[in-house]
Amino acid sequence: MNHIGILCLDGMGHINPMANLGKELQKRGNKVTFLGYPDMQEKIAKSGLEFLEIGANYFPIGSTDRANSRIGKLSGLKALNMIIKDTRDESLVVLQEAPDVIKKAEMNILLVDQMVAAGGTIADYLNIPFVTVCNALPTNLEPAIPPPFTNWSYQNNIWSKLRNQLSYWFLNYWTREIVNVVQQQRKNWNLPVYRNYEDFYSQLAQISQLPKVLDFPREQIPSCFHYIGPLKNPSNIELIPYDNQDFNFETLNGKPLIYANLGTIYNQNTKVFHCIAEACLDLDLEFQLLISLGNPNADSSKVNFPGSPLVFSSVPHQKMINRAHLVVTHAGTTALNCLSVGVPMVAIPITGDQLGMAARIARAGAGEVITLNKLNVSTVKASIEKVFTEQKYQDNARKISEAIEEAGGVKRAVDIIEQVIETGQPVLAKNEENSRI
Repeated sequence: MNHIGILCLDGMGHINPMANLGKELQKRGNKVTFLGYPDMQEKIAKSGLEFLEIGANYFPIGSTDRANSRIGKLSGLKALNMIIKDTRDESLVVLQEAPDVIKKAEMNILLVDQMVAAGGTIADYLNIPFVTVCNALPTNLEPAIPPPFTNWSYQNNIWSKLRNQLSYWFLNYWTREIVNVVQQQRKNWNLPVYRNYEDFYSQLAQISQLPKVLDFPREQIPSCFHYIGPLKNPSNIELIPYDNQDFNFETLNGKPLIYANLGTIYNQNTKVFHCIAEACLDLDLEFQLLISLGNPNADSSKVNFPGSPLVFSSVPHQKMINRAHLVVTHAGTTALNCLSVGVPMVAIPITGDQLGMAARIARAGAGEVITLNKLNVSTVKASIEKVFTEQKYQDNARKISEAIEEAGGVKRAVDIIEQVIETGQPVLAKNEENSRI
C-alpha cells in the first residue's frame, strides 16, 4: 500500500482541494496523511483522512486564527509582506520537523502545495518523489506572463515583458529570505542548490486548479504541467467545513441571488461589505443579497449593513455559489468555484494572487473587476448592474464551466499521481492540454 503525505499549510481554499485529492486516493486503496499544525487536526479529522502534527512548539492551538485575524486586516503590499514573512517562518519549521515525521510514517510520496517552498527539498532529502499542486495561481514565471500579485492584463510585447521582468526582480528581492532558508538547508543536506524558481517544483508532475482556458497564453510551461481544473468534491460539500453546512435554504426568497463573500482570511475589513450592501440599495433589479462574513466565530447580529441583506457568519459556500446569479468575491479560489458552475462575478481583489486571478476573469469576460483604490458605491453598483443584466458574462462563464468539465478534475489528478507512483517518471501533459490558446 502506498502511503501518501500531504503538505499544505494555507487556508481552507487550499486545504479542501488537497483533502478532495486525498479522499479519491484513499478510495483507490492508498493511505493518505496530512501533515500540519495543531489547528488543522480537528479540521482534517472531519474529512476522514489521517493527520500527523508538526510545528506544535512554534504554532500552538489558536495561532492560525490569530495570524488570519492579523493578515485579514491588511491589503496590498502590506499583506503580501506578511504572507512572505509567514512563509519564511513556516519553511524553517517544516524543514526542521517534517522529515523525521515523514520518515517514521514510511511515506513514499508527497503532494506539496506550491506555496510550501520547502516541500520539494524535504522530498529530495528523503529520496522520495513529490507532486506539486497549484491550488492558487501557478507561480511558474515567464517573461510574457505578469506576476501573479499584479492585476496587469496580458500583452505579448517588449515593454510588457520588460515591466514583468522588473517585477520579477522585486519578487526575488521580497522572497529572498524564503529562498535563503531553503537553499541553506539544501547545502546542509548536501543537496544541489536550486538554480531558479522552477527547481522548487516537481519535475514529475505539476497539477493546477486553474483551467487552461482561464490562464494567460504560456510558451514556457513545463511538459509535466497539467491544467486539471478545480479539485472539487462531487457532492458540493466541503470535506473540511469552515462554514454552516446546516444552512436553512428556506431563508432565501427565490429571487435571483447576489452572494457576497471575501473568503476565510481577507474578510476583516467590513467596509468592503458595507460598500457592497450600499451599492445594492438603489439597484432597479429583482434580487436578494446574501453576505457571508466567512468566519464561523463572527457575530453576524452585531453587523449593521445598509438595506436589509441576509448576513451570516458563514454559509455552505459551494452550495450558495450554485444558487447564485452572480457572486461578489475577492477572486481567490472562490473564482474557480464560481466558474466551475458557470456563475459570473464582480471581483474585488485584495492582495496576493487574487489580483492575477481577477485579471484573468476580466480577460475571459466572466466578470467585472474593481481594484481597492477604485472601490466606492458607484463603481460597485455599476459593476453589479452590468454583470447582473448583460448576458455575455453568463455566456462566458458557462463556456469556462464546460472547459473545466472536460479538464478532468480530481479523478484526472489522481490518475496522474498514481502514474508517478507506478513509474517514477515524469507524466507529460497531452499536447492539446498545454497548447497555446
